[in-house]
Amino acid sequence: MDRKTWLAVGLSLLGLVGWQWYYQSTYGPYLREQEELLRRQALETAAAESAATPVPTPLAVEPTPTPPPPVAAFQSRSEMLEAIDGRAEFLFSNDAGGIVTAVLIGHLGDKEGPVSLNGSRDRPIGAIGEQADTVMGGFEMQTDRVGGVVTFTKQEEDGLAIEKKFSLPPDSKTPEAPYVVNLDVSFRNTSAARLSRGGFYISTGTAAPIHGTDLPTYTRYDWYREGKMKSIDVNWFNAGSIPLIGIQTRAARPEFLEATDKVSWAAVTSQYFCTIVSARDSDGVGLWATRFDASSDPGTTLHGIQGSLGMPGFELEAGQAVTRSFQIYAGPKDLAALRQLGGGQEEVMNFGMFGFVSKFLLWAMNFFNGFLNSYAASIIVLTLCIKTVLWPLQNKATDSMKRMAALSPKMTELREKYKDDPTKMNEELMKLYRDYGVNPFSGCLPMLIQIPIFFGFYSMLGSAIELRNSSFFWVSDLSQPDTVGYLFGFPINVLPLLMAGTMVWQMAITPKSGDATQQRILMLMPVIFVVFAYNFASALSLYWTTQNLFSIVQLYLTRNKPLPQLEKKSDIAKREVAAAKKKRKKRSLP
Repeated sequence: MDRKTWLAVGLSLLGLVGWQWYYQSTYGPYLREQEELLRRQALETAAAESAATPVPTPLAVEPTPTPPPPVAAFQSRSEMLEAIDGRAEFLFSNDAGGIVTAVLIGHLGDKEGPVSLNGSRDRPIGAIGEQADTVMGGFEMQTDRVGGVVTFTKQEEDGLAIEKKFSLPPDSKTPEAPYVVNLDVSFRNTSAARLSRGGFYISTGTAAPIHGTDLPTYTRYDWYREGKMKSIDVNWFNAGSIPLIGIQTRAARPEFLEATDKVSWAAVTSQYFCTIVSARDSDGVGLWATRFDASSDPGTTLHGIQGSLGMPGFELEAGQAVTRSFQIYAGPKDLAALRQLGGGQEEVMNFGMFGFVSKFLLWAMNFFNGFLNSYAASIIVLTLCIKTVLWPLQNKATDSMKRMAALSPKMTELREKYKDDPTKMNEELMKLYRDYGVNPFSGCLPMLIQIPIFFGFYSMLGSAIELRNSSFFWVSDLSQPDTVGYLFGFPINVLPLLMAGTMVWQMAITPKSGDATQQRILMLMPVIFVVFAYNFASALSLYWTTQNLFSIVQLYLTRNKPLPQLEKKSDIAKREVAAAKKKRKKRSLP
């Protein structure tokens, strides 16, 4: 390799080390708490199940007999209902009348156990409260296991009777059905006087990182208003400061509270899972979210997020009732399932500005997986299809770069001649390009087209559930970094390093065009791509490495073509005119 190639490799490694240091110092405390969070969630789930099936325990023998405690007027109860196809289980509790935990049987966590969403008795999914940060308790519970219905009832002192009916879909013919629970909240005035309520909040439950490498930026509170989704993540609550300098610009924010209107739904999400509460018959009028400490040990930090959707108030005459209907989705970020829900709920995928690219790539990947039965193979085949479509464009760009290389001596002469007059030099260079019909930017076009595809993959792989726990050779999970070991605490991820190596290889055999400054800028590309991909889903590096290898093969197939003979456009035009005259002259001869 030449000196420039070694410089590119050195810059790549330097950028990688710098990014890893920043990553570990910024997100390290979050990542170190993942296993502890999963352990705590498992203990809470076990405690909930034990509450559902009480086990008699022997009474402790006291040295001095004591009178038994009085029987509480309210007893906590829990019931587990299973979706009809067995892919999800929902633990209900009458503490606050809601879903304490949603257990997703078909999705495994770090400990090879099923993923559990929420896991909070203090703020279950579907709990209601008159204030954003409080929930009502003391509900009575009735369960119809055959019909898949759980009903909670409560009588307020002023005569307001509250009934909450959770019902599971009777069949699972659609992809979203196993994770959907319908909720009807009814308010009835049983008194003789008019009753009014200023509104209530319904809880979306809580969300916290599930996988050991989930980034905190994926732990978010989302809402949908007038056809557009907005969101905040757990970092929104941090105190504001100027990067690197550290000067604080604002204090930390304890909660997010906003009065608004026309809110269709609100959700709490982690990287690959979400809980969405959508209003079916009336729009929400308020939003609330707060961050909580999901860690178990003092001195460590791991943040989750919890939220609520505010609903409008009502007035009830004596004997009058009103019902508010909701739909709850607690499951994976599955685009097909979320689309079936309607109301723009697929926007929790958060694909960003290249969403149309992400959606197409996800559809194509699932299409190929339908008969290849391997997401890794699907990504490789999809990459080959994309590169095949772009083959003519790549060939044209290669020819353009060869023309630029052939024109390089003349460009050097102009730079030397006008080195003291940059304006004149640029004018002459543009004239040179026009005279010889060379576009200095045409060689960059294939890369510019690849950038939206790269970021489309980046956004899609950051939310789509399909790749989770999918393996490929040494990669145990394509949705996570392919760490094979550690060197002085630094993770060794193979695919991003292969990606950087193939990028350097491709640059080394690509015809050189442009000036030295442009070449040095291009040498930074491996660093930039490694920074994006090193701690991200390994499937992203698999895609980019495959497309690099395909481009290298293409370059080797075309590199032996002779350099084009440069000729001014005016000379070409004169020759074509002369040839046309000669042809007409031949035709006129007898």
